[in-house]
Amino acid sequence: MGENENKTFADVIVELRKEKGFTQQDLANKLHITDKAVSKWERGLSYPDITSISTLANILDVDSSYLINLCKSEDNPYLDNDKKEDIKVLIQIILKGIGLAMGVSVAVLNIINQISVKDSIIMLSAGLVCFGILSLSNEKKQSRKNTTNK
Repeated sequence: MGENENKTFADVIVELRKEKGFTQQDLANKLHITDKAVSKWERGLSYPDITSISTLANILDVDSSYLINLCKSEDNPYLDNDKKEDIKVLIQIILKGIGLAMGVSVAVLNIINQISVKDSIIMLSAGLVCFGILSLSNEKKQSRKNTTNK
């Protein structure tokens, strides 16, 4: 296979598969996946799961880092930093929501005498753990920001 900087992951997979004389179904069978998954890779609609890269590389007789680097160099939605940031924000919102929900639940259940002291402590502890995780993640983010500003 000739190295070409402009080749996409899809191009490389098609070329290597054909060099080996495999059909999409043959490759899929060797990976224990569907031929539809292979077809999506070859059309550039998706990428293999990271746990499959090593096996795929072995089957196609290439280094797995070569395939990983091809994925990284493309507009890979799995590596999109904006999406990672969105997930972090979503996790923070969920942690806040759980913490607040636990506190409100305990207050309301205590007012109507529907919760034991033991259950109140457990629920409040769960809420505090959520706020603790949130606090630690915010401290880590602030520490990184301070380090990069120096």
